[in-house]
Amino acid sequence: MKGVSVVIVTKNEEDRIEAALQSAAAASEIVVVDAMSEDRTVEICKAYTDKVYIRQWQGFAAQKQTASDLAAGPWIFILDSDERFTPELAEEISSTLKDTALDGFYVPRKNFFLGRWIKYGGWRPDYTLRLFKKECGRLEPREVHEKVVVNGRTGYLKNPVEHYTYRSVAEFLAKLDNYSTLSAKDKGARRIGIASLTVRPIATFIKMYFLRLGFLDGVHGFILAVLYGYYTFVKYTKLWEVNQGGKGL
Repeated sequence: MKGVSVVIVTKNEEDRIEAALQSAAAASEIVVVDAMSEDRTVEICKAYTDKVYIRQWQGFAAQKQTASDLAAGPWIFILDSDERFTPELAEEISSTLKDTALDGFYVPRKNFFLGRWIKYGGWRPDYTLRLFKKECGRLEPREVHEKVVVNGRTGYLKNPVEHYTYRSVAEFLAKLDNYSTLSAKDKGARRIGIASLTVRPIATFIKMYFLRLGFLDGVHGFILAVLYGYYTFVKYTKLWEVNQGGKGL
């Protein structure tokens, strides 16, 4: 992947960062911005790249923008610690960038949950803009679910990046508190009533499990739909709490 800088932000990822780094070996450079990890993350990263920087946590979007700014390549690929390049994706990127007039590319993600590839429930193909010209792309300032905004023309790649999400229900629940807080902050002040606390979680479950055919993923699809319904409930409950004048966020 000549001319591509793979950028990764980390914090206490010693159990899975090495696989991500190994998968990015074909890139021209790997840039890591670590948020003061307390485990072996930095040590592992330094075995794969000399471009490892330590920065206090600024938020997802700001941290990834910092990593992008530190990259030297004309093209940036944002890779998360729980994601992996496949050889097919690396080859497609190399061949595509040899002759393209586009400024960014959406990449499909092959998402795994509890060790299983999830094909339904809205988790496939899950396109996300990850590859872009450094001079044309910026991270949109959001608390969570950050995204790249490209000033130019974009296209789509065919081969997916593998995304190993929650490896256990406990891991999902551990992250739920932080993500729901950040999501509530993004939504800002708004009136939250019984409808939001009841209809929205149920609608999330129905959309994932029935409308987007999550039931075809078996027990995994059912668990995932229930967990996302619960996540929706917690998110709007936190937003309600803040608007009521509670300590909240």
